[in-house]
Amino acid sequence: MITRRNRTKLSAVIGAVCAMTMTLTAHSGTASARTEDHAATLAALRALQASAGPGAAVHAGAAGDDWTLSVGTGTYGADRPIKQDEHFLVGSQTKSFTATVVLQLVDEGRVALDTPVETYLPGLVTGNGHDGTRITVRHLLQHTSGIASYSPGIPGSVMVQPPRNPDGTYDPRDVVRTGLSSGPVSVPGASFTYSNTNYVILGLLVEAVTGAPAREAVQSRVIEPLGLTGTSFPAPGDRTLPLPAVTGHHGVRLGGFYLWYPAAILDPSLYGSAGAMVSTMEDVTTFYTSLLGGELVSSASLAEMMDAADSGAGLGLSARQLSCGVTAWGHSGAMPGYFSYTLVTKDGRHASAMTNVMFQFNTPSPQMLKVVDSAICEG
Repeated sequence: MITRRNRTKLSAVIGAVCAMTMTLTAHSGTASARTEDHAATLAALRALQASAGPGAAVHAGAAGDDWTLSVGTGTYGADRPIKQDEHFLVGSQTKSFTATVVLQLVDEGRVALDTPVETYLPGLVTGNGHDGTRITVRHLLQHTSGIASYSPGIPGSVMVQPPRNPDGTYDPRDVVRTGLSSGPVSVPGASFTYSNTNYVILGLLVEAVTGAPAREAVQSRVIEPLGLTGTSFPAPGDRTLPLPAVTGHHGVRLGGFYLWYPAAILDPSLYGSAGAMVSTMEDVTTFYTSLLGGELVSSASLAEMMDAADSGAGLGLSARQLSCGVTAWGHSGAMPGYFSYTLVTKDGRHASAMTNVMFQFNTPSPQMLKVVDSAICEG
């Protein structure tokens, strides 16, 4: 007799067999991207997928010679290799877009990096030991404000839920107040503490200076000029992904066995200018290569963005020294169902990788870094 308990065990075993089989299948994104030409990257991608989601993929290249490798599937239970033009939630890669708009406003003389946030948003950053007259725009961009993060809905993070509107959306000022509800983690400028709250505040700053929501500023100042047709900053209440889309999953790993289930899409207003955007591997590499190529901000502002502190954090960018001796810049992103990372170098080499799962614990960050490092260094 097959009991409910036995059916659960059987489902887990079937899921494990499927997942283990997926790791043995590699797909080439283009005719020129032969797997034998990128053996080290393929091995790293398989290692990522073996410790991550139902599927994993990397889109990489240089000087217009791009290629894509995919293993596993973009939808559990189907044979759908992840493609470079499929949509997914890029999470904190959104921060790079937000920072770009802020630096554009710096170029226009409408914002100053070392001016207190109180100047632009009077009375917002206050209470519980926080003082907006001492926290500058630079502190927010570089995560040295001392303001704690909020991370509801992200597995493995502290769950602090801002109040929700009756329609299921969130007011960014309520989100900021949630982040300010605990005391400072450090004095402003003293140390690096990654915080989503910083970038929600920056989104409100963009709105205060431009008169338009941050998502509209990103759309008109970055997405449209670059022709990023696969990229969007969803409005509050829009929980859909444009097609084609990679299906996001949560995962349970029991030794060598895997069990996947679909991840619900959070309302974009919960993370807003800190993590709400949708894009593709193809588009995010275009964005970062364009940014580092000087197409979006002045050379002075780009130098500020790339001036990484001891933590490796610049202004909306993170620096990473690769195994081949070059430095690359970019950002990672995590949302329920997705984990991604994009890095580019000054000479135009780039790699964007993603997997369609977010684990409760043990996010496979080392394996993800190995994929993008190999893709850039192997060429």
